[in-house]
Parts: sequence; structure tokens; C-alpha cells
Amino acid sequence: MKFIKNHLMFILPLMAILLGIEFYLVFDRTTTTYEKNLTEGYTMLVASKKPVKLESFQRLNRHIVTADQIERSNIVTEVIKGVSKSNSEAILKALPYFYNVGLDSYLHTKELEQIKHNLEADKNIKKVETFGSSYNSSYRLFAFIKLTLKVFIIFMALVSLFLIIKQMEIWKYAHKERMQVMEIFGAPLMLRSGVLFRVAFVDAIFASIFVSAIFFYVKFYWAAQSGIDMMMKNQEELFQVADIGILFGSAMTIVIVAVYSVVFSNKGVEE
Repeated sequence: MKFIKNHLMFILPLMAILLGIEFYLVFDRTTTTYEKNLTEGYTMLVASKKPVKLESFQRLNRHIVTADQIERSNIVTEVIKGVSKSNSEAILKALPYFYNVGLDSYLHTKELEQIKHNLEADKNIKKVETFGSSYNSSYRLFAFIKLTLKVFIIFMALVSLFLIIKQMEIWKYAHKERMQVMEIFGAPLMLRSGVLFRVAFVDAIFASIFVSAIFFYVKFYWAAQSGIDMMMKNQEELFQVADIGILFGSAMTIVIVAVYSVVFSNKGVEE
């Protein structure tokens, strides 16, 4: 029972760190997709005195990727009802040219204002509407959620790493006699610590397998049954085969850091 408890005291904190890493990977992939959808759905409204080509917009700012002209006739259809043909043509001629301008990514609000400034610096541009209030509100909320998740994951990782190091110190004490004998026979420090690496390596494998199994379940069963639209649409982003390698690599890095911190904190084994 004590054997199982000792290993759980190492595996559980390690799983907490790996869960945080995987949550971040999943969040990063899903938010990238979400940002792409927001970018595709967002356009700036630009009014110009003369027709403007896409290349001209792109010379003003590199983030502009599309410029779709809005038919002016559609804008004044309701206005010119009952107006004579000559007057309607005069009204249409007096209207500026309107464009829906699309961007290449989900930008910070400061960058959005810079694009507006660049466009308005052109003498042919009469007006630029960024719909700043709604964009700024959604961007700030989105940025806050991302920052909160990152801070929480970092905090959880630090606490879990501290628990892992403490457990490693317990294992070091448990194998003290073996390490003392190896020291007497002149074994180098890293060789004497090999027992710690072996035990931690096995637990790292189990922790990686457990976390991978959790996300396999989430991806192939829970997400499909959850009824959450965002989860169902981004089911492929919830777990990828490459994540297994990332989790195991992260686990081994944590093991190496923990063993080295314990070994070098007290190079000699107590007599």
C-alpha cells in the first residue's frame, strides 16, 4: 500500500502538469480556429472618392488581404424610389465608393487603429469605419480568458513541480544506503542517482499514458455526446497523435529537472 501511495504522490502532480500542458495545446488550437473564424467574419467599411484596387489597399497596410466593393446601386435603391432617372443618376454619381476590407489575422485593437490611420492618410479615402466598440469588447474578453488560463496553468505547474521534487527527496532518502555503497566504490554522482531516474521514468510513462487516455476519451466520446457546439465543431483539435510525444517529452524534462535539483541540492549522501 505504501509502495502505491509513494508512486501516486509522484504520478498525480506530474499528471496535473501534463493536463495543464495538454489543456494549453487544445486551447491554443481551438482559439486559433476561433480567431480565424472571427477574422473571416470581420471587415472594415471604407468609403473612397475613387475606385481603389486591392493592391492599393495593401500598400497602405500589409494586414489587408481582401477588398470587396459594395454595389452603390444597392445602397440607394430605397432612397431613389419616386425620384426621376436624371436625379437618381446624379445621386448615384455623388456617392463615394464603398469597400468591405478584410484582414489577415485577429489583431490587437491598437493595430486596428493603426490600419484606420494608414487608410485615412490617403487623400482618396473619405471615411473608415472599424466598428471599434464591438471589436474591442470581444477582443478584450478573449485576451482576458487566454491570460487567465495561462496564469492558472503556470501556477498549477509550479505547485505540482514542488510536490514532485519533494517526492523525489523521499525516494532519495529511501535509497540512501544503496547510493552510499555506490559512492564508497567511487561511482559518479549521476550513476548513483540512476535508481531515481529509473523509478521516475516508469512513473512518467504511466502519467503520459493516463493523460493521453483522458483526452482520447474526451475527443472520441465525451465531445460527441456533450452537445456543446464549439466542442463538436473542433473535435479534431481536442487531441492529436503528436500530443503523445509532447506529453512524454514534457514528462521526461520534468523528471530530469526534479532529479537534478534533488541530487545537486546535496551532492553527498548523508552518513
